[in-house]
Amino acid sequence: MPAEEIESTHRRHVCSPIIEPRSLVERLDLEKLFARNAPLHVDLGCGDGSFLCALAQRMPEKNFLGIERLLGRIRSAARKTAKLDNVRLLRMESSYAVRYLLPAGAAETFYLLFPDPWPKRRHWRRRIVTGDFLRAASRVLAENGTLRIATDHLDYFEKIKEAARTTRDLIVSERTDVDLPLTKFQEKFRAQGVPIHWLELRKVSPVR
Repeated sequence: MPAEEIESTHRRHVCSPIIEPRSLVERLDLEKLFARNAPLHVDLGCGDGSFLCALAQRMPEKNFLGIERLLGRIRSAARKTAKLDNVRLLRMESSYAVRYLLPAGAAETFYLLFPDPWPKRRHWRRRIVTGDFLRAASRVLAENGTLRIATDHLDYFEKIKEAARTTRDLIVSERTDVDLPLTKFQEKFRAQGVPIHWLELRKVSPVR
């Protein structure tokens, strides 16, 4: 990639971190989007960008991609992260981006924090975490990469664990020693004394 093209791409992203894929069926060229090659962390459903911004400031040596489908939230995230060179934003359904846009082995870490639990049984099909989703996420994870999930909904937590155990190259572990910036949901639940359930899924080579 010519140096002047990299500089032009960099200037555009300083103005706005929101990216617009040229195609909805081609994998993203992450090195071109970030104008560098660095480990990628992906915030699925990044909301207003508060968590993403804090995390990106904590680890400037990493690249961060925030994915959010709601326009108001992605605009808010863009304002918060506009001055951070290591953040890009994508307005899209997280599950679609994971399945079709992120390259294999590209992500060091996924964050899926407080996804909508859709508590009514008739709505369970709308939940993001399914066996198909976890297999897609596993494809995108690098070796030893992790998918970190948090939820306040115990039933959803148990269903996620069940789905994860059927994905042969993911190791499941419950976590209590989580050192991450607080999300707004986490602050709210903590103030209300609501238990938060953490799960870490680690990518390993499947046993043959």
